[in-house]
Amino acid sequence: MNISSQAKKRRDAIQQGIYCVIDPFVRLLIRMGVTPNMVTTVGLLGNLAAAALIVYAALNAPFGHFSLLGVAGAVILFSSLFDMLDGRLARTGNMVSRFGAFYDSVLDRYQELATLSAITFYFMHFHYTWAALATFLSIIGSVMVSYVRARAEGLGIECKMGLMQRPERVVLTVFGLLLIGILGNVVHFDPIYLLALPQVLIALLANYTAAMRIRHVYRAMQQ
Repeated sequence: MNISSQAKKRRDAIQQGIYCVIDPFVRLLIRMGVTPNMVTTVGLLGNLAAAALIVYAALNAPFGHFSLLGVAGAVILFSSLFDMLDGRLARTGNMVSRFGAFYDSVLDRYQELATLSAITFYFMHFHYTWAALATFLSIIGSVMVSYVRARAEGLGIECKMGLMQRPERVVLTVFGLLLIGILGNVVHFDPIYLLALPQVLIALLANYTAAMRIRHVYRAMQQ
């Protein structure tokens, strides 16, 4: 079993565990008449609020007040639950639609780009150019991972492999925000590394994942 398959197996196991927890809430939402698109929109608003909080931390809080970044990480983590909730709600409530899948994918991109752009702004505001560049590269990688898959599937080729898909990128981004929020004023080195190093990892592995998918499509089209 390759690394990608192992990661998918772990991700599926975690997903099933989360479903066991959220299913009672899903059934409650169905009885209340809540639609998957409503849930997706709430998730977007949460991520936009977190991005705004990161920008606010840059503009209105002196460097060293990292608690706002930790709060932003917690908000993104909570909002990410809606990303699983909408799909589960659609399937359980028999509300699956082509537009719903499209809407979910589009808003996923908005959420991720808003968060990473806010982190890039934070780094630039405090003159950490190298960290801003790493986050910009993680934005490129994140977009290309999704774009290559979309183009491949438009050609009828399944393309879901890779080490740095959206769940992994969200987890690493949240991890960095929570880490600097909790430990930023405690560590004896530049705390910006706590937030920047996860973005370096995303930049490397997301772009590598995009390259893997391009190779996969090439090989599939040669058969």
